[in-house]
Amino acid sequence: MSRLFCKSLLLTPFLASAPIRFSFKSISSPSSTSRVHRMATEASSSPSSSADREATSSSSSAPASSAIDFLSLCHRLKTTKRAGWVKRDVRDPESIADHMYRMGLMALIASDIPGVDRDKCIKIALVHDIAEAIVGDITPSDGVPKAEKSRREQEALDHMCKLLGGGKIAEEIGELWMEYEGNSSPEAKIVKDLDKVEMILQALEYEKDQGKDLEEFFQSTAGKFQTDLGKAWASEVASRRKKQG
Repeated sequence: MSRLFCKSLLLTPFLASAPIRFSFKSISSPSSTSRVHRMATEASSSPSSSADREATSSSSSAPASSAIDFLSLCHRLKTTKRAGWVKRDVRDPESIADHMYRMGLMALIASDIPGVDRDKCIKIALVHDIAEAIVGDITPSDGVPKAEKSRREQEALDHMCKLLGGGKIAEEIGELWMEYEGNSSPEAKIVKDLDKVEMILQALEYEKDQGKDLEEFFQSTAGKFQTDLGKAWASEVASRRKKQG
């Protein structure tokens, strides 16, 4: 029996009973070093890197300073009360932002309608009165001609879009506002109806809570709903008002 074989027999019991620990050392070769370098270079130049994603995102959104300037101006929508309720001596009347917010919820929960983009309806609801942050809530009783009201609001909107820094988002806000003003799409027609429904629902709530007679608000919207959704919701509000008596 060879001396080498004898040594292996003597070591076998020890190897079977003792824990075996392996220690790996980093092995560097020209090929592995090259491969690692290539992977690092590709990662740093990839369009999906976090730096590039941030740059791509910032190119389509407003700079922080412009965004905060815009939002600070929009704060007026939260503090400006809806003029119709103020003139009727309603206590603690809703703000313009209150009105727009519930319209956004209306667009969100409305049933699906073929050919109507729900997300677009929500966006229109959020911006349709945005110019009132500058011009205020101009009502028919103010005696301002419709063309003059539209001119003031367009000028205010242009200013707000410039304040936002221009770009795709500002352009979209302008287009959504124009679409609503022109009643030029199925979504605009839906939101026009939601605007009226929100107003009469709010009137109903003020009548119930404050004992007001706000019939004129119901009369001002009668027969003016354009969509089946608007007509159905307005009919439900009218039915509840009748029961409330």
